[in-house]
Amino acid sequence: MPSSLSGPFYLGVEAGGTRTTICLANATGEHVCQHEAGPANLRLLTDEQLLKHFRSLPKLPETPAAVGIGMAGARTAADRERIVKAAAQVWPGIPCHPTNDLETALLAEPLSNPKKPLPRVLVLSGTGSCCFGQSPEGTTSKVGGWGHILGDKGSGYEIGLRGLKACVYYLDRDGEWSTLGQRILRALQLNEPNDLIGWVQQAPKNEIAALAIEVFAAANEKDEIAKDILEGAAHSLAKDAVACASKLARKTAPVEFLLSGSVLIKQPKFAAKVGKLIQASWPKAVILKQTRGGVFGAVELAKRLVSPDKASASFAKKSSTRKIKAPLSPIPKSSALSPTEQRNPLSTKLDELPIVEAVELMLSEDAKLPAAILPEKEKIAQVVAWTAKAFKRGGRLFYAGAGTSGRLGILDASECPPTFRTPPEWVQGIIAGGQRAIFTAVEGAEDDVDAGARAIQYRGITAKDVVVGIAASGRTPFVWGALAEAKKRRAKTALVCLNPNLIIEPRFRPDAVIAPQIGSEILTGSTRLKSGTATKLILNIFTTLAMVQTGRVVGNLMVDLNPSNVKLRDRAARIVVDLTGAPYADALAELERNGWNVKAARDKLRKRK
Repeated sequence: MPSSLSGPFYLGVEAGGTRTTICLANATGEHVCQHEAGPANLRLLTDEQLLKHFRSLPKLPETPAAVGIGMAGARTAADRERIVKAAAQVWPGIPCHPTNDLETALLAEPLSNPKKPLPRVLVLSGTGSCCFGQSPEGTTSKVGGWGHILGDKGSGYEIGLRGLKACVYYLDRDGEWSTLGQRILRALQLNEPNDLIGWVQQAPKNEIAALAIEVFAAANEKDEIAKDILEGAAHSLAKDAVACASKLARKTAPVEFLLSGSVLIKQPKFAAKVGKLIQASWPKAVILKQTRGGVFGAVELAKRLVSPDKASASFAKKSSTRKIKAPLSPIPKSSALSPTEQRNPLSTKLDELPIVEAVELMLSEDAKLPAAILPEKEKIAQVVAWTAKAFKRGGRLFYAGAGTSGRLGILDASECPPTFRTPPEWVQGIIAGGQRAIFTAVEGAEDDVDAGARAIQYRGITAKDVVVGIAASGRTPFVWGALAEAKKRRAKTALVCLNPNLIIEPRFRPDAVIAPQIGSEILTGSTRLKSGTATKLILNIFTTLAMVQTGRVVGNLMVDLNPSNVKLRDRAARIVVDLTGAPYADALAELERNGWNVKAARDKLRKRK
C-alpha cells in the first residue's frame, strides 16, 4: 500500500557480510519502511547473483527518487559500475549512488556541527575491523579492512583468537588453566583444552569472533590474560584511528572519531578506553558513538543525489553530493569493428565441413600469420632493444593482459628462468583477476582500469622497466590502466594487439603499437586461435632475441639453460660438446663439478686444451 507520508522518497541499501538492510524514507527522515534480507559481499557475487540479490529485496510501497547503496567489497570504480548496472535493472531510470558500507556507516551519524563540518574517522570494530576517514573536501583515507588473515586488528575475531592462543600458551608455560580458558570451554561445550584443536580447525570466522564476549567477561572478573588482550586491542584500534586521521588533517586540528561496530557499541568500557587512547594522541579529537545503522547513511547519499543539503554538502563533497566526474579514459576507440570480432567468410559453414577440411582451413589460416606480422618487424625489434637495455641496467620486462592474452604473457615469462637461467623477476606476467584468472574466468576483472594501474604501482615499475600490454582487440580496460600508469612512471611501453583500427589519444599512446592485420578468426571472436598464436609468436621474439642481445645465447645454443631434469642435463652436455669438442663423458663430468652451469663447464674444458 502507498505510504501516507509526503514524498519524495529515498531508498538506502546497506549490504554486508551479515545482512542487507533497506530503508525507504522521506526528506525529513520519516521511515516508510525498513527491512532486512540476506548477506551480500560484492567480491563474492557474480553480476548475475548481484542482480538476483537486488531483485529479491522486498517490494517498495513507493517509488524512490534516488537510491544510495553501500556494499561490502565495493572498492574500485569497476565495483561501483557493477552496482549501478544491476540497480538500473531493478530501479530503472532512478539515479543511484554506489559506494562501500564504510562510507554509508560514516555518513549515517548526523554531523555534530553541520555549518562547519570536521574531518571524520569511522573506527569500526565488529567481527572484523577497519578505520575509514573522510575530510570535508572529499579526501578519503583507510587503515585496515584487510580481513581476518591479514588484518582485523582490535576486532572481535582477533580478540577471540588471541584469547584462545593465550589460554593454551599459559597452560603450557605455567601448567594452569585460566578463568578465561574455563569460560571458553563452557561456551563451546568442550570438555578439555585438547578439544580446542579439532574445534578451531573447523570454526568459521564469526564463531571465533563470538569468543570475544568471553574475553570481556573474563576481564570483568579480573582475569589478567583477558585484560592484557583487551589492552592490546584498544591500543591497536586507537593507533589505526590516529594513522587514518593523520592522512586527512594535522594533529593540531579537530577531528571527529566515530566509534562503530558491535564490539565498540556493546562494550562501553572498552569503547571509552579506545576513546581515551585516541585523545591522548590527538588532543582535539571529538569522540562520538554510532547511534544509527549504516543504511541511514545510504539514505543520505540518495537524498544528496537529488537535493544536496547546502549546510552539509561539503562533507563527502566529491563522493556524495554529486556524481563523480570520470577522468579522461585511456581506452582507445576503434574506427571499425576489430577484425577479432568480424566473421571469417571462409568459415561461415564450419559446422558443416568434414573434419579434414576444417583442419586444413585452420592450418591454412595460421600459415598466414608470419607474413602478416612481418610488416611490424621494426617495432618488434624496437621492443627487443628496449628489453635488452632494461636487462643490462637492472630493469625488467612486464606483460599485462586479461584472459588468453594474460595467460600468454605468464607462459612466456615462466619459460625464461629454465630456458635462460634468468631470475624470475626479469620477466613477469600480470593477468587481470590475479592468480585465479590463470585457470578460470574472473567476473569483470578485465574491465577494471584502476586494477591495471594498481598492478603496475605495486610491482614498483620505474623508468628502467618495459611494460607490454597484450589485448587482442586493443581495448581491454585493465591493459590500458596498466599502460597509462607505466607511462606515468616513465617506463617504456608497448601494445601488442590484433586491431589496426585503433584511435589512440596521444597522451596515452604507448611508445610502440604492434598491430598486425591477421584478419578474422575461424571461430568468430575466439581470440585464443589466430590472435593467440600471433601473440605467442611476437612474445617469443621479444624474450628470445633480448636474451641473445644480453649474451645468454651462443650461436643458436642455450648456454644459460637451467638443467633441472634428465632431458635438460643431456641437452646441456651436448651443448658443451658442441662448444668445446670434448667427449660427452668429459662434458657431463665437468657440468656435475660446476653445478650444471654450461658456461662454467665450457670455460674449464677450453682451458685444458
